[in-house]
Amino acid sequence: MSVKESGDGEFLSAAGAARFLGIKLPTLYAYVSRGLVRSRARGEGRERLYLRADLARLKAGRRARRTGGENVSGALHWGEPVLESAITRITADGPVYRGRLATELARSGRPFELVAELLWSGVMGEAAPSWHCEELGVDPAGLAAFLDEASPPLASLSLLVAGLGARDRGRFDTERESVLRRARMLIPRMAAAIAVSLAPERTRAALARGEVARVIAFAARGSRDADLVHAINQGLVLVADHELNVSAFAARVAASAGADVYASLAAALAALSGPKHGGHIERVEALLGEIGSPDRAAQVVHERARRGEHVPGFGHPFYPRGDPRARPLLAAARALAPRNPLVRTVFALIDAMREAGRPEPTIDTGLVAISAALALRLGFGVALFAVGRAAGWVAHVLEQYEAGFLIRPRALYRGPA
Repeated sequence: MSVKESGDGEFLSAAGAARFLGIKLPTLYAYVSRGLVRSRARGEGRERLYLRADLARLKAGRRARRTGGENVSGALHWGEPVLESAITRITADGPVYRGRLATELARSGRPFELVAELLWSGVMGEAAPSWHCEELGVDPAGLAAFLDEASPPLASLSLLVAGLGARDRGRFDTERESVLRRARMLIPRMAAAIAVSLAPERTRAALARGEVARVIAFAARGSRDADLVHAINQGLVLVADHELNVSAFAARVAASAGADVYASLAAALAALSGPKHGGHIERVEALLGEIGSPDRAAQVVHERARRGEHVPGFGHPFYPRGDPRARPLLAAARALAPRNPLVRTVFALIDAMREAGRPEPTIDTGLVAISAALALRLGFGVALFAVGRAAGWVAHVLEQYEAGFLIRPRALYRGPA
């Protein structure tokens, strides 16, 4: 289907654009997110159209690469699959963990530990396993000495993982049960370490809370509130894995070289610390600070559009109709703190984006909303993401150990002859 648009040229529907390029819809949306294809809303609806001239330019470039003596694709740019995996499948309804829809697992209140074990084994148990861990393994005050008041909670998690790995003489054992034994102790410790940059004296008491969501609630707020624990558990389940995102891929690359589970998770945490990964959550926090109050949301959205600037926390290449993982978190934030000024600003921003015909919120916005509703400090959303995603990182590490090959892609040389 094509539509003639005055001034800009011919536009194609999403299905037509995908056929024109011979790609799948998620790849098309990825090209749009990277600015390679321009799109516009069609009429008053949510359907979008794609500029044929951009599509033709992209198609010509791809053909030139194929005929240039190398079979090169955009596989590493939100493109086609590059590794086989049995862990998570991305669907329009959100990620599916070993055949179980993540949003349904979160809605039904399945404990995070149960979901983690599902990712690791493919089996969904009936009762949450006990990941008993009495000691942090390193001195919280020692970790805190490397931090200052401006250090985000994620920094303490990275220090903890490195410290625990350095002290574990058996860390090089990559047998499945050995890795799982360490993972079941490491993830609760990561949860407790959130307190290091907030209140180090709370760390040991937090670790004694038991379930990971309870550990986080006490580490972050010193709270045992059931609603708080439930909201945190939902967040952990929803972020537990998302196929080969950059941090999971980093963990797999390290694991493919035989790196131990601590080193592989350290690689993942390093990738998460980047502004194009975990930094997206911090950019949403910064945007809310820029907006200041709900009545300024529409003005800021229009100003960003006028300057051609991206609005962080909106528009996921895999979910053009909205990130399903964001919805439960946004609903929980509204239920927990409907009058919280920051929560009201989040929803005012979402409304302004919709009125402007812009993309729907991603899970980054959902994590910021839940952090605001729970009155947690800036940076907590990234730390919550890291603890939850550690389950997926471990699953990818195990799968890569079993695959047994070294991940070593080739480069298409573009330098001097």
